[in-house]
Amino acid sequence: MRLKFGAFVLDSGTREVLRDGRPVTLSPKAFRLLEILARERPNAVSKEKLQEELWPDTFVVEGNLSNLVSELRAGLGEDPRSTRVIRTVQRFGYAFSAAVTPEADPQSVSTGVLCRLVWGRREIALDPGENVIGRERGAVVWIDHDLVSRRHARISVAGDVVKIEDLGSKNGTYVGGRRIRKATLLADGDVIRIGPAELTLRVLRRTGTTLSEEEQGAAG
Repeated sequence: MRLKFGAFVLDSGTREVLRDGRPVTLSPKAFRLLEILARERPNAVSKEKLQEELWPDTFVVEGNLSNLVSELRAGLGEDPRSTRVIRTVQRFGYAFSAAVTPEADPQSVSTGVLCRLVWGRREIALDPGENVIGRERGAVVWIDHDLVSRRHARISVAGDVVKIEDLGSKNGTYVGGRRIRKATLLADGDVIRIGPAELTLRVLRRTGTTLSEEEQGAAG
């Protein structure tokens, strides 16, 4: 996962947060907290779930999480009275609330795959990075239907790896007829169902920086 928000870039691959290209000093736990909240966006994450992921099989007092949130906000230059990235959800937990621009791993652009979703007669290109599917107008795949959540699911493309995850939708995301409960790997030909829409993933593998002749024929 590589996400840009404001002057910052969160890079799960290198385990870094960069501000204007320079590393931000964060403890491993604070980095992990940011990663969890960014992964679960736009949903709020309960304190109980955060504690379970940050300190598995260990009892910790609630103050440990509060201190970690304070460390993260300080590293991001947040004013506690006016937070833009880490939002407190009263009597529940926290949420990542910054506007995000997914970024591709530079290596994935030249060595990865080209992905498309076929929906009826439409073909929708998927960019390296994250591609949101949902009812909001800004979604890469816009499905205007009451059974589809505003931000329903997202497909991540990183190198040769393509994954889909549900974003806490009410009616679920299905792959091959089965409702997914966690991030799920996708392969060429997989059928994804979201609300009334059936989307078929097509994967074209690059050869160096271009498609092979056979692949070009398949793309045409």
